[in-house]
Amino acid sequence: MNKTLVQNLARSNRAVLATALPPLPPILGLVTMKFIKPGKVAVVLQGRYAGKKAVVIKNFDEGNKAHPFPHAIVAGIERYPLKITKVMGKKKVARRSRVKPFIKVINYNHIMPTRYTLELENTKTLVTAETFKEPTQRKVAKKAIKKIFQDKYTSGKNKWFFTSLRC
Repeated sequence: MNKTLVQNLARSNRAVLATALPPLPPILGLVTMKFIKPGKVAVVLQGRYAGKKAVVIKNFDEGNKAHPFPHAIVAGIERYPLKITKVMGKKKVARRSRVKPFIKVINYNHIMPTRYTLELENTKTLVTAETFKEPTQRKVAKKAIKKIFQDKYTSGKNKWFFTSLRC
């Protein structure tokens, strides 16, 4: 084939494609995804709790003065309950069924939301932005979260949330 003929074909195809597609609107700013909502289960990707599951308690899509980036307050499981067998006694079952929680403010870039949700009643009042200012408040909030997680685990629902990713 002649070289000029190929170039003319390419130009005509570009012209056809350019007229067939409507022009794209200009992007004025970042487009935020609004699917990270309270109750959504997410996996922590970075930091001390990397690989651990957490539940979003409160989300801040626009950020705030203290944290000027999109972030969420999450409550997660630092230490998962261990496996239980029929042979074990009540004391051993109680000990192996313990859950150690954590609460943290995490950047959206450092969490991966999952398709699962976990309904946590009255956690919005327990864990707020002010909870992180004083260690005693943080300790009280962690104890309350531990009790809620413990009750959820013993009820037998949401089994996926209470198993580690490495099982």
